[in-house]
Amino acid sequence: MKKQYKILLAEDEAALGMIVKESLESRDFEVLFCDNGAKALDLYKAQDPDLLVLDVMMPAKDGFSLAKEIRRLDSRIPIIFLTARSRTEDVLEGFSTGGNDYLKKPFSMEELIVRIKELLNRSDRKALLQEIPIGNYVFNYPKQVLELDGQQNLLTHREAEVLLRLAEKPNQLIDKTLLLNEVWGNDDFYSARSLDVFITKLRKKLGDDPFVKILNVRGYGYKLTF
Repeated sequence: MKKQYKILLAEDEAALGMIVKESLESRDFEVLFCDNGAKALDLYKAQDPDLLVLDVMMPAKDGFSLAKEIRRLDSRIPIIFLTARSRTEDVLEGFSTGGNDYLKKPFSMEELIVRIKELLNRSDRKALLQEIPIGNYVFNYPKQVLELDGQQNLLTHREAEVLLRLAEKPNQLIDKTLLLNEVWGNDDFYSARSLDVFITKLRKKLGDDPFVKILNVRGYGYKLTF
């Protein structure tokens, strides 16, 4: 990597936290480690990390609540949740609060590191993107805004991630499995359900231009046309 990335790790299990911290440091990451969500928010504000790894169940402030607060301040920083919770509702909540990835305990350190590197590489590339025309709309990815006739519509983090991939290749079929793996980090049932929800939301937000469509090619994926 060209720079030393700074990772904020919030994990209330001290033994696990130290294992993750030492493993990341051995790969040349700088790690800011704390054991609850309130401390993590203070560290985030003071240290400007490049990526967050958040345990869901923490004292003072849980990971989902922390992510919601941080998303109001920063729409682009990558967030990975660590949790032993695996209900469908928990996974969907993790994505709806602005998480980029969701890793269930127990997990391998190699898998965590691969996911961290992928999110950082993706974040660096997309930081260069500015405005993308979509029919009569202008999509500003860094600001996560859709603009039409001077009116701005703010997108959520996940909506912007999905729309970006469709808008980068207009009128081309985007494989659903590829889309899921790039945005959610996997293509399991929970992620697929979440993607369907976000496609519906995007269609509504693009609805003022009748020539802009997100087509569902059943069994294959989606196509943005305009």
